[in-house]
Amino acid sequence: MAKHGKKYREAVKDLDLTNKFDLTEAMALTVKTGVAKFDETVDVALCLGVNPKYSDQMVRGAVSLPHGLGKSVRVVAFCKGDKEAEAREAGADIAGGDELIEKIKGGFLDFDKAVATPDMMASVGKIGKILGPRGLMPNAKTGTVTFDIAKAVQELKAGKVEFKVDKAGVLHVPLGKRSFGAEKLLDNFRALIDTVMRLKPSAAKGTYLQAMALATTMGPGIKVDTQSVRKLLEG
Repeated sequence: MAKHGKKYREAVKDLDLTNKFDLTEAMALTVKTGVAKFDETVDVALCLGVNPKYSDQMVRGAVSLPHGLGKSVRVVAFCKGDKEAEAREAGADIAGGDELIEKIKGGFLDFDKAVATPDMMASVGKIGKILGPRGLMPNAKTGTVTFDIAKAVQELKAGKVEFKVDKAGVLHVPLGKRSFGAEKLLDNFRALIDTVMRLKPSAAKGTYLQAMALATTMGPGIKVDTQSVRKLLEG
């Protein structure tokens, strides 16, 4: 078993990590117990009562966080004609058509997100094996395949987050930086959980939100009492 460092041990010495905390308290503890010298990202893990091997129980979507993610996002836009100019004016780092696709085939991957107009998707599909495994493939379900390319670019640059449940039925989503403080991180979480709950598959039976935990990049995982999350939604 890996040994934790001195700062980590100091941060959790009076903390029962088996306990489930109220959401507000859990967020405050997450911010407090961050141990790295850099500004850590705060992540949430949501265990959902779904079986993703069935397509009608897949949970996938995107949400614009009110306070963003606290980092710059490099966006490429697959488009042509007037849409290239629209994408660049909206803040796209690179915009182009077939020449951009060829550049990516040649090894260029210096970007974090990608958007595309629908008429480009047949061409973009040719590099699906490159983009897909890296989570960079544009998708209509997350709003990254659209003729409103300017809006899509602006949302990503502002901190729009895409998410997709993994094989175990868990969503791992960043909420922002530790320096945001608990209040802003809670605002971002509210936006996320509202979206996740709206996306509950009709085929999912039983308890939808089964478990939740918060953690900074290098800090301990803080378990959250899901009942406090339900109260937040009801309020």
